[in-house]
Amino acid sequence: MIPDAVPLSGPRFQTEPAVLYREMRRDHGAVTPVLLDGDVPAWLVLGYRELHQVTGDPVLFSRDSELWNQWENIPGDWPLLPMIGHRQPSILYTVGERHRERAAMISNALEAVEPAELRRHAERFADELIDAVCAEGTADLVADYAMLLPVRVLARLYGFSDEEGPALVTALNDMIDGRERAIAGQTHLARSMAQLLAERRERPADDVASRMLADTGGFTEEEVAQDLMVMLAAGHQPTADWIGNSLRLMLTDERFAASLFGGRNSVAEAMNEVLWEDTPTQNVAGRWAARDTQLGGRRIRAGDLLLLGLQGANSDPQVRTHGSALTGGNNAHFSFGHGEHRCPFPAQEVAEVIARTGIEVVLDRLPDIDLAKSADSLTRRPSPWLRGLTELPVRFTPTPALKGTSR
Repeated sequence: MIPDAVPLSGPRFQTEPAVLYREMRRDHGAVTPVLLDGDVPAWLVLGYRELHQVTGDPVLFSRDSELWNQWENIPGDWPLLPMIGHRQPSILYTVGERHRERAAMISNALEAVEPAELRRHAERFADELIDAVCAEGTADLVADYAMLLPVRVLARLYGFSDEEGPALVTALNDMIDGRERAIAGQTHLARSMAQLLAERRERPADDVASRMLADTGGFTEEEVAQDLMVMLAAGHQPTADWIGNSLRLMLTDERFAASLFGGRNSVAEAMNEVLWEDTPTQNVAGRWAARDTQLGGRRIRAGDLLLLGLQGANSDPQVRTHGSALTGGNNAHFSFGHGEHRCPFPAQEVAEVIARTGIEVVLDRLPDIDLAKSADSLTRRPSPWLRGLTELPVRFTPTPALKGTSR
């Protein structure tokens, strides 16, 4: 264990991660030694150039978690197991040609989703959620809206019934937070996926699950279930946080004031700014060194775990020389990853449509929306992995519900 390793926990990931990443880079360089729960050692890659190197070389920096030199020290109830995975047959830990085949299966299943249909689902569910609060004059746009919208849309696309959405939200949040209920959340999600696939095997439908089962690549039902779990987890929480973080930016930053009064171009700009400055996925586990090597002046041993510091790299002063300037249309951020294992492009498009539609429905339906508490008092979830608000309380003039009428 390196003596000056930084614990990857604590309130500063919640209160001031940007400052914390700057301090890590100042004190330790582009590759920082860190400690996970239980003092498990790893490296956090914060440099833009170094992260590009790691994600661009899948042979030297492998996605195969079986290479990890710490497995003998990991207990069976370790709360981060759902995030790192041991002998997990999902696309996350598949490498080489088999990974490319699985990525193609997922992309093909998502590409078949009609854009107009996706937007219709997103608008309908968003309107239903706004209907539940619009007459009150106040709402929590995290608990009442952002945390409910993506999974409802994704569940419909994948083949779940609308009634199954709330339990899936709870399970996903428990699993992603990496706390005491993480493994229970993963168990519920796995059970739900297995049941869905059993139903679709008997009764195929026009949905993502059925298309993946019909793929000719020879993937087992367990592999398809694992990939659907990955897709749901990766598609729900980061998208919910993208909505929440973007709304917070538009409500608190004068640069985006026009977005609250019909300036729809500002919505896309604010969403892109969030991906640079306040990205929902802050850190990702990870990559494993296939052999001894050097990275960022550090000696990396074979089997070492490297965590991808997406937000740290996005704010690297070597690429963000004017950190306060708007990024405009620049999308060279790491928020969707990079290289062979980056988020598939069709999945990015689905997330963007859900997030943008969700934000626009809020602005359309609640035109005089304003924060109901000071911006300084807004708090984040205590997680080094995903960055999202615990609440976003707002007030507005009460309006009537649409109740299923056309918009």
